[in-house]
Amino acid sequence: MARVRMRDVAEHAGVSVRTVSNVVSGYVHVRPETRARVQRSLDELGYRMDYLARGLRSGRTGFIALAVPFLAEPYFAELAQALIRAAGRRGITVLVEATAGDSEVERRILEGGLTNVADGVLLSALTVPAADVAATKPDFPLVLLGEHSVGDQFPRVGIDNVAAARTAVEHLLDQGCRRIVALGRNSSENGRQRTEGYRQAMSAARVRRVNWLVVPVEDWTRDQGYAAVRELLEGDGPLPDAIFAFNDALAVGALRALDASGVRVPQDVAVAGIDAIQESAYTHPPLTSIAPDLDVIAERALTLLEEQMRRPAEPEGAAPSEGPKAGLAAVPHEATPFRLVVRESSCRRPTAQ
Repeated sequence: MARVRMRDVAEHAGVSVRTVSNVVSGYVHVRPETRARVQRSLDELGYRMDYLARGLRSGRTGFIALAVPFLAEPYFAELAQALIRAAGRRGITVLVEATAGDSEVERRILEGGLTNVADGVLLSALTVPAADVAATKPDFPLVLLGEHSVGDQFPRVGIDNVAAARTAVEHLLDQGCRRIVALGRNSSENGRQRTEGYRQAMSAARVRRVNWLVVPVEDWTRDQGYAAVRELLEGDGPLPDAIFAFNDALAVGALRALDASGVRVPQDVAVAGIDAIQESAYTHPPLTSIAPDLDVIAERALTLLEEQMRRPAEPEGAAPSEGPKAGLAAVPHEATPFRLVVRESSCRRPTAQ
């Protein structure tokens, strides 16, 4: 079967080839009725974009790269899905890369390692130290996702980690909990920030230091949460009355360990996490968690990326500009909204909202 061309679609819809091109490219200044007519013709004829030809004409591929640490972890899978949906509405295809949280892989991406296949890069960094890329001035569209900061030269979108942790712990304190375990400290910036949020909440509530308990883990996974809580329960210390897990995967492991030990949730130990992954609504009992607005994160990150992609490239031989792109007055670090989703795992008081 012969390939359907834009000219064929234009004749079928009774419009110009330029109008078809504008619809396919997502150009906003097309009348709704014209866009609808062209879209019907595109669908009926089975038109498919020739990305190679478009790239040769425009210098753009129509692809962006998304690099996350782990696709098997629910939060990153759900974040990727939100970004793919939002990008699809903009006519952009997302290529997904898993870095395994390897700092060397993250550093290569920050130095342009994915720009041979994509017009821009969204990176959820996990481990690369800021010192490793301190002199890096990205000359390609790049936005960081999440709370791990790699340097002020990179635009970044994510929740306020300290405030999110503080909100979760304040909720547990409001339930009457005082011996609260912070589960998840590690060497990552995320771990340090969520520990700080825990400390701020405990300090503001004037909780005695003897009741502060920070439990380290290597990774924020279900099995690490399970092992850490089993070890805690088998120790000689008194039973905590709450666990604040630094993410929902740890919290799911903690719930399993508490159940295996015959500890009631929330009557004996209340539990809260961060991420509000879909799984958290179906645990036993359903898990209280901090919910980042993934759709807002996706939209803001893509907007920042497209703003960079629309800026003209600097002429060959020109002196390098300061910052990631010429004309960018300040590199934005945007804090996106989050909310506390209260479920049965933490409701020790009947009046809890």
